[in-house]
Amino acid sequence: MAISQIILLLFIGYIVFTIDKKQDNFPVPVILVGIGIVLSFIPYFSNVEVTEHTIYHVFLPALLFTSAYQFSAGDFKKNAGIITFLATIGIILTVGLLGSLIYLVSGPFVSISFLGALVIAAILTPTDPVSVVSIIKKAAGDETIADVVEGESLLNDGTSIVIFSTLSGMLVQSQSAGIATFFGEFLLVSLGGTLLGVAFGWLMSKAVYISHHQEYHVMLSIILAYGIFNIAEAIGVSGVLATVSAGIMLSFEFARSKKEEAFKKNLDGFWTIVEPSILSLLFLVIGIEAKEFLLFDGWVFALIIFVLSVVVRFVIVMGSTQAFSKWRNRISWRESTVITWAGLKGSMSVFLILSLYSMNSGEQDLIVSLSFAAVVASLVIQSLGVAPLSKKLIK
Repeated sequence: MAISQIILLLFIGYIVFTIDKKQDNFPVPVILVGIGIVLSFIPYFSNVEVTEHTIYHVFLPALLFTSAYQFSAGDFKKNAGIITFLATIGIILTVGLLGSLIYLVSGPFVSISFLGALVIAAILTPTDPVSVVSIIKKAAGDETIADVVEGESLLNDGTSIVIFSTLSGMLVQSQSAGIATFFGEFLLVSLGGTLLGVAFGWLMSKAVYISHHQEYHVMLSIILAYGIFNIAEAIGVSGVLATVSAGIMLSFEFARSKKEEAFKKNLDGFWTIVEPSILSLLFLVIGIEAKEFLLFDGWVFALIIFVLSVVVRFVIVMGSTQAFSKWRNRISWRESTVITWAGLKGSMSVFLILSLYSMNSGEQDLIVSLSFAAVVASLVIQSLGVAPLSKKLIK
């Protein structure tokens, strides 16, 4: 992208965020994606292109780090059980069930292999609630729901990437992977990234004492957010979980005293500006890129896939909350419905789609188009429904 295009897209994002200054007028992502689709028909933006590398290595570290270090340590402890379950075992169950259903109902619409259906399911498992979290808090007045949704989204990206990488490798390169191999890889990548992030997050929480200058704290946080991500990826563990773990570790340290809270305020002065800027660029570019993939004749099946993804997520969320006695009385079917609906798809799903697109596969184009259409449907339909659904079921 040219600098002039970036500036113009940032200005459009500024206008949208300014109109939604209370963060409850409308879900910003769907507006930005819609504007992006419109912009794709304007010749000036015809050369705008975003790769999976840009999303993964430029956009995601900042978004993940900001959400992680701002996530309340107390809220994470309180909801750790259900968050961890949904983001790990819940994701694995979702891929298996959703992929099976996609394959079973695909016959009348498209020709797709069972492995291809599982890849679509893996693409659609990571959640990206972005601005709907604030909408849930205001519409429902229940922070537990918002905390579960936000916490799950922070952790499930790492799980989704491991599953997608395994399945896409099998699809594209005809690789085989047994259950033991998969879980071994999953544990290595996940635990390795988590431990690396915790260690470096703790080191930063101590390093801030070396300097009392706000700008140096911000510099150090940038180094941490992007440095730990790239170090983790270089040694073969999850950069996503490393960045998230580092941010959550900082959140725990920030909660210790008022002095640490001052460090958090220093970081907020920078990252709360960076976040909406990156979100503006990301969702506008997603809209611009979407046109190429959405001009196909499989929209009916793509919408069926979207509906199936919501149904399967509800089954997993409802089953998980009822399986734990601690959560059975706190989260009923009403709360489960809101948690389900708030799990819309976004940046991570788009990264996985573009990753698959960059590979060579006989089923690649169909899977990419179906997945992209389902992601756009999720962004539009779920975003618009979060506020009214929350108000009706919770209040």
